[in-house]
Amino acid sequence: MSDQKTTLKVVSFSGSLRKGSINTAALRALKALAPADLAIDIFDLSEIPLYNDDLRTGPGYPASVQSFREALKAADGVLIATPEYNYSVPGVLKNAIDWASRPPEQPFDGKPIGILGASPGVLGSSRAQYHLRQCFIYLNGQVMNRPEVMIGQANSKFDAEGNLTDQGTADFLKGFLAAFADHIRYHQRARSGS
Repeated sequence: MSDQKTTLKVVSFSGSLRKGSINTAALRALKALAPADLAIDIFDLSEIPLYNDDLRTGPGYPASVQSFREALKAADGVLIATPEYNYSVPGVLKNAIDWASRPPEQPFDGKPIGILGASPGVLGSSRAQYHLRQCFIYLNGQVMNRPEVMIGQANSKFDAEGNLTDQGTADFLKGFLAAFADHIRYHQRARSGS
């Protein structure tokens, strides 16, 4: 099929602003491991202000938010890496989603989405990932159900510079990326009616 040769554009972002974030490191690992037909960009959420609808309805979307919305809209798929804070989604991540999801034309509608997370604990941000999935029910994001990526004990799988060092995790992430590419193409075909 011709769509197998098309490069898919994926925008990714991490729910952590920390310089040494293992979730951002996981996105860098995905970018490095991506097959040739999957181009992954990492969007930095650090410039997005706290959500205030007076800004949107007054002067309009802040430039950082507009740039984020445009990146989401232009992408074939979205990858989100979330830490887990207090059993849930970090405020930084929820804030970005809240900004992006405001009208007009919220960019998550029908968009293929992959969720992952890394944690020093054994659960690999599983509870936060489930809460994040709930957000996309309302937004009609097409979240991939499997494989789930919950990188537990992540401090032992990345080195001090944030490089992935665990071959088993790398192999699993390659499978995740292949499944995500299939997930994107499935939804592209469904939207086009072919």
